[in-house]
Amino acid sequence: MKDFLAAMYYGFRISLKSAGLLVLLPMVCCTGLRLFISWKRLSHIRLYLGGAYVVILSFLFHARIPYYQEFRMAFNQLLFNTLRDDVTAIAYTVIEQYNLPVRLLLAGATAFFLCKLLKRWLSAKTYSFPRLPQWYLNIALRAALLIVIYQLTIFVRFGGTMTYAYNIDWENSGVTKDQLLNEAILDDVQALYRAYILHERVSSSTGLDMEPGRLVDYGSYLAERPVQSTNVDDFLRKKVMVGTDSPPRHVFLIIAESYAAWPLLPQYDKLNLAGGLKGIIAQDNAAFSPNMLPNGMSTISGVMGVVTGLAEANLYLNYLPESYKEPYSTALAPQLKRLGYAADFWYSGPASWEKIRDFSLAQGFDAFYGMGDFAGNGGNVWGCDDRDLYKAVLERVTDSQPGLHVVLTVSNHSPYTVDLAGEGFEPALVTAGLPEKLKDDPEFIKKLGHFWYADKMLAQFVTEARRKYPDSLFVIVGDHADRLNVEANPPLFERYAIPLVLYGKGVTRESLPENAAGSHINLAPTLLELVAPAGFEYYSVGRSLTNGNDFGMNYGFWITAGHMGKADTDYNEAHSPRQGQLLPPQHKIRQEIDAARAISWWRIKFGKTLQTGSAAEHN
Repeated sequence: MKDFLAAMYYGFRISLKSAGLLVLLPMVCCTGLRLFISWKRLSHIRLYLGGAYVVILSFLFHARIPYYQEFRMAFNQLLFNTLRDDVTAIAYTVIEQYNLPVRLLLAGATAFFLCKLLKRWLSAKTYSFPRLPQWYLNIALRAALLIVIYQLTIFVRFGGTMTYAYNIDWENSGVTKDQLLNEAILDDVQALYRAYILHERVSSSTGLDMEPGRLVDYGSYLAERPVQSTNVDDFLRKKVMVGTDSPPRHVFLIIAESYAAWPLLPQYDKLNLAGGLKGIIAQDNAAFSPNMLPNGMSTISGVMGVVTGLAEANLYLNYLPESYKEPYSTALAPQLKRLGYAADFWYSGPASWEKIRDFSLAQGFDAFYGMGDFAGNGGNVWGCDDRDLYKAVLERVTDSQPGLHVVLTVSNHSPYTVDLAGEGFEPALVTAGLPEKLKDDPEFIKKLGHFWYADKMLAQFVTEARRKYPDSLFVIVGDHADRLNVEANPPLFERYAIPLVLYGKGVTRESLPENAAGSHINLAPTLLELVAPAGFEYYSVGRSLTNGNDFGMNYGFWITAGHMGKADTDYNEAHSPRQGQLLPPQHKIRQEIDAARAISWWRIKFGKTLQTGSAAEHN
């Protein structure tokens, strides 16, 4: 009943937006034009527009039920593929399996009844706006009306709230534990809008302009040995080199929202932002590398890199049908499940965001938990506060079976709504390290406060989880950076780099060499070196950082322990004060970037079979 009531409440709120959109056109065409044209000439326009709405929505209402039965979604991007498919077969299917004639009859009857009701409603008596004896009272009354209309517009625009912080849309509306209820929240207008957006995203995913004839060379470079094969996985097959005979029982992989590497740099010590993570790094059984890049510029790109192990290639994996047929061979969860780990994914936000629930389950996770699955007292449009997320993980993770627990946070993300004062944050904590021009900027200080809060909650969780499960390994990494900097024009490293911290069972300070560098695609092989026995066979695009991988790349940049540069130009910057950090030769930079991108792109776009020569050129 709680989920049902939540679905009704959120459905009402999001339908305010749809109703507001439908009201806008007749308001402009009728109410607005009435200033210039007599009302009698406009009344028919309102009736015709309303009738069109009623007819369309009646047919959509009856269509979405069989559509959901087929696709488990109330309209998606596959609508736009209808004319490209076998139209005759589709028509036969909907007639035979879903009783199309009966549904058309019902839709027609519904539309007819509602059109009659609409006509009677529009013919009802209207009331003239009052005219008061004093002219200034008339002006005041009309001004008040305009203010009310404006406030009502804001209320409708943000789905029953007055600020963006608590806005609702199709991406964050899936708040219940039930897929059917989550889809029922979306009215037909919102479902169609979602279908259009998803179609546009997939249509724009043209991928990369690579030379197909060189794919074997790219694959052999990744494999670090000559490989002649038409199976992409043969190029990605690796073995654990050192490994362990005493693996941790639990692995907590924390993807921290907007956790950049720059707050850990010595020059920002006075900001006191990253004391929690610094405390973890200082432990003897912790290893740290700041030379990491996110897989992409957004959270979902980072999650894709961690979950699948594939490099960002300008493709929306979470919306491609291939991603739901079976896990990619490089996917993290299935490979750890072969070692006996159960895999679960924890996210502060709604399960509907970027199809994260469906995608993670399709890529091998056994369970997914979103904000609809646990209680939270705070939060905003993106999800519950980190405190509530970590609390749910600690309460629900059991010791009955070894587990991989991926935890994705959201509190360090705009709009910034955490009760910082209630959490013990004092602005003086950070202002001492700020330049004068920022010391009196409350919005900037609030942003820093949310970083401080996210770091504090992260450290508290790690401490409590290690106390409760001492035989555990923690992998902590940012999802992306490039959201917050003290400098107006920061160096590339301060703007884009994220940290990687390994802590717990089987980790020493030497686990990550000083020259280690990588990105999200290097996490799976690094983790497997820490939990799998020597000789364990796995698949990955990236190489393990524990074995000395010294180069990281992503959608637009590359990084080493001493330098960082742009992927598609020769521009680079030094970022390490240590001597002897040589700039990689340009041919190595190009080989690393092109190989990872090309093989990832082909695997996503065309599957496991590698075609070369004329066949590839044809594709």
